[in-house]
Amino acid sequence: MPSTRSRRTRYLFVHQNFPGQFPHIARALAERGDEVMALGETGNVSRRPSPHPRIKTVGYPAPEGAGSHTHQYLRGLEAHVRRGQTVLRACLSLKRQGFQPDVVIAHPGWGEALFLKEAWPQARHIHYLEFYYQTQGADVGFDPAFPDSLDDRCRVRIKNATQQLSFEAADAAISPTAWQKSRFPPSWQHKIHLCHDGIDTARIRPDEKAQVQVGGQTLTREQEVVTFVARNLEPYRGFHTFMQAVPLILEQRPQAHILIVGGDGVSYGKPPADAASYREQYVAAWGNSVDHSRVHFLGHLPYADYLRVLQISALHVYLTYPFVLSWSMLEAMSAGCLVLGSDTKPVREVIRDGDNGFLTDFFDAQALASRAASLLANRQALTPIRAAARETACTTYDLQGICLPRILDLLAPHPILT
Repeated sequence: MPSTRSRRTRYLFVHQNFPGQFPHIARALAERGDEVMALGETGNVSRRPSPHPRIKTVGYPAPEGAGSHTHQYLRGLEAHVRRGQTVLRACLSLKRQGFQPDVVIAHPGWGEALFLKEAWPQARHIHYLEFYYQTQGADVGFDPAFPDSLDDRCRVRIKNATQQLSFEAADAAISPTAWQKSRFPPSWQHKIHLCHDGIDTARIRPDEKAQVQVGGQTLTREQEVVTFVARNLEPYRGFHTFMQAVPLILEQRPQAHILIVGGDGVSYGKPPADAASYREQYVAAWGNSVDHSRVHFLGHLPYADYLRVLQISALHVYLTYPFVLSWSMLEAMSAGCLVLGSDTKPVREVIRDGDNGFLTDFFDAQALASRAASLLANRQALTPIRAAARETACTTYDLQGICLPRILDLLAPHPILT
C-alpha cells in the first residue's frame, strides 16, 4: 500500500453548485497534477462546465425538502440534514469504488458537510465559511424598509445550527474577508484563516478601447456611464436605494447613461409582495420621471461582456447590507473603476473614502445622487483614485500572486501555517 507521499494528493470538493467559490483552487490543483474530484447536486453541476478537464465531477440527486408539518424554524435544518445524508451516500459510493481523499474542502452552508467526516475520518477537512447569521449587527434588522419580525430572528438563530454541527468536524476553515471572519463565534477563530478567493487582476484590468453596444449606440469610457452590478437586483445589494437615486442622477447629469447588470430573482431576503420582481416594482415607481432611453437593464451577461461594462464605467455604484462582500466590487476596482460604495462595514474594509474610492450612506438616495453627480463632473481629475482602486485589488486580492498561494498552502495535507 503506497503512502500518501508516494502518490498524487487527492482532493475532494463538495459544493451543491460546484465550482461555487472554488474554480481557481480546483483548477490550480488539477494543473499541478493532483487528483481532484468534485461532488455537487446533479442538476446544478451538469449545467456548468468543469474548471479543468482533469477534474472529475460527480453528481448527487437533489434531496427532498422538509416535511409539510415540520416546525417553520426547523425546515431549513431538516432540508440540510436530508442533503447531508444524500451527500454521505454519494461519498460512501465513491469510497466503495476506491476513492480516498487526503483533503476534503466543503461549503457547509447547505448541509453537505454534516456527515463528511463519517465517510472519511482520516482526511483533512476544510470548510469555506461565508457568513454566520446574527440577529443584530449584520443584515437582519438593518433596513427599516424591510423590518424583521420575532419569527425572523428566531429562525436566524436556528439557521446557524448547520454550520455549528458541521464545524465540529472541520480541521481548519477559510473566510474571505476580515469582517466576515469576525462574525463567527470567538471559540471558532483559532481555526479560521483569513484568505480571499482572489481576483484575477491580470485578466480584469482597465481597457481604454473597451466598447459596449446598447440601445442602438456605442458607449465607451469617454461617456458618463454609471454602472451597477448584482447577481440579482434586490434590496440586500441596495437596489432600491439606487433606483431612487437614478432619476436624480439623470436630472443632474443630462448626458449620463445607467447600465444595470443583474437578474430579476432573489438571492437573499424576501421577494417583493406586489410585483414580479424588484426591478419591475421600482421602474413602475418612476412613472414618467425618467428618460428610459438612458437606463439599460442588461440582465445576466457572459463574463467577457460583463468585464467590458466595468471597463467603460465612469462611476461604479456598489451598495450592500452588512453582508457578504460581492466579488463584483473588487472586480470593479481591478478594472480601474471609480467606485462609490455604501458606508457599511464590509465595504469600509476595502474602500477608504477619498483614497481608493468613495463612500455614501446606504439609505440616502439623494446623497448618493448628489455624490454621483459630483464625481461624474470631476471624473477627469479622479484618475489617481481609479489607480489606487486597482492597486488595492492587485496588492491585497490578486489571485495568482497572493490569494491562491495562501489557499494552496492551507489545503496541503500537512500544512505549515503561519
